Amino acid sequence: MREAPGPAETSEPGFEAPCAASSCHAQRVLQTLNAYRRSGTLTDVVLRAGGRDFPCHRAALSAGSVYFRGLFAAQRGPAAEVIPVAVAVPGALRAAASASASASASASAALSVVLDYVYGAGVRLRSEDEAASVLAWAERLGVAGLRGACARFLEGRLRAANSLALRRVAAAFSLASLAERCGRVLRQAFVEVTRHADFLELAPDEVAALLADPALGVAREEAVFEAAMRWVRHDAPARRGQLRRLLEHVRLPLLAPAYFLEKVEADELLRACGDCRPLLLEARACFILGREAGALRARPRRFMDLAEVIVVIGGCDRKGLLKLPFADAFHPESQRWIPLPSLPGYMRSEFAACALRNDIYVSGGHINSRDMWMFSSHLHTWIKVASMHKGRWRHKMATVQGQLFAVGGFDGLRRLRSVERYDPFSNTWASAAPLLEAVSSAAVVPCAGQLYVIGGAGHDGVNTDKVQCFDPKEDQWSLRSPAPFSQRCLEAVTLEDIIYVVGGLMSKIFTYDPGTDVWGEAAVLPSPVESCGVTVCDGKVHILGGRDDHGESTDNVFTFDPSSGQVEAQPSMQRCTSSHGCVTIIQSLGR
Repeated sequence: MREAPGPAETSEPGFEAPCAASSCHAQRVLQTLNAYRRSGTLTDVVLRAGGRDFPCHRAALSAGSVYFRGLFAAQRGPAAEVIPVAVAVPGALRAAASASASASASASAALSVVLDYVYGAGVRLRSEDEAASVLAWAERLGVAGLRGACARFLEGRLRAANSLALRRVAAAFSLASLAERCGRVLRQAFVEVTRHADFLELAPDEVAALLADPALGVAREEAVFEAAMRWVRHDAPARRGQLRRLLEHVRLPLLAPAYFLEKVEADELLRACGDCRPLLLEARACFILGREAGALRARPRRFMDLAEVIVVIGGCDRKGLLKLPFADAFHPESQRWIPLPSLPGYMRSEFAACALRNDIYVSGGHINSRDMWMFSSHLHTWIKVASMHKGRWRHKMATVQGQLFAVGGFDGLRRLRSVERYDPFSNTWASAAPLLEAVSSAAVVPCAGQLYVIGGAGHDGVNTDKVQCFDPKEDQWSLRSPAPFSQRCLEAVTLEDIIYVVGGLMSKIFTYDPGTDVWGEAAVLPSPVESCGVTVCDGKVHILGGRDDHGESTDNVFTFDPSSGQVEAQPSMQRCTSSHGCVTIIQSLGR
């Protein structure tokens, strides 16, 4: 016959003591075991590391360590067996041992921390070096939970001065969170990081990867150049061969021209490096021609005082009745719109706009205007410059080899073949060879030193598919392969020697490769558009506003990334706009 339960029992199945009581009991047991360990009471195994013995309990070690669980399950040694324990710490993680602590003492101290944790006494770490050693023990012995505790300690000690060392720790032990935080500190405090000895001891691959980061937290590119040269000069005989490789990641066109002349071109190491000369010539071309040179190294890093901004000028309102007076700069990274001074005499439409050496030029416009205005990005104001010889609108402008070309258009009576060339140094216009066929509302775009006029409205207003190519050196036009469309109200940009064409109420982005004279299709747009603004910013094609297939202006913004082939919708413009100017310049974010 079954006895009735006593006062300490229950007849309910699955009964458990309250969690709080269980936790307190377990903690008391661990505290007692740890006290026994420290006094050598009831211990049945001895660990030896760094010349020091640690009496322990097999059961406690087996419960807290995968390594010891396997070891004791396979062996049945005598009580108080002495087991030498050693964990090799990778060279990159070895403590930069202080004079007061030998390597063996460091090993024994780290094992002591591990045993404290196994016996429930928590983790007490004193330095990054000790934490790295404890991590190595924890990995070798399979102590769950200790890895995370060490990682959190290291994250709390992370500073610019130790960010490179801790990044190596993170890589060695696959600590993703610590690695991400180290990367963030390296970027944000790049200048301070490069002043420490750890930077000078980096491998060439590590230096190159650091200099290549587009998110380096530098206000000016001079800091990146100086860091690269400091690393090379630390061991010039052995490292001078890395100069070209490192300099490829320094954005030389962003240096101040005076600094480039005095500190870069005059540098003895660089003067002796023939491989570096093309990079210096590229920077020179950018200083003379501006962004027309097209070097990716001319693009500001993400957190510089300078940034690429898209400038939208004027245009027509939703119904196309009002001419908008606004000029605004948009910074894609921060999604901020910054107002700029309005264009004087803005009551015009279908004018042409382009950028030349980081200034913005606007010419012509309804009706038959010869005026040209320049927005000086340095003075932050509009300046009237020399007028064109011929009044025109529905024309386009583009820059080639440091000069500006006004191409075709309409004068109120007929479409124009005439082309004019503007020299900003002399502030004068001169006639260039006329188009093979008069066009208005065509796409006009420079690429690889030549000018391409694509489509447009030709004779009697009939759209054309012709591609007219101008060689400024020969002052001569020729025809290339026709476009796979016959449209007007087109826009085009060049990115990495490929021309991208949109507009004309087409739903596709077309590509043209001048090197092979071949047309292709890049992507499909969500909806057809014409008379839109198109520019290149941050390595992407930006499409802003334009008229839809109902003839109304839109505030839509899309970006096309050639590297992924994806079109993405962006936040809308401030207002619906079409037939507006749209260019990219570099501007100080402090404005």
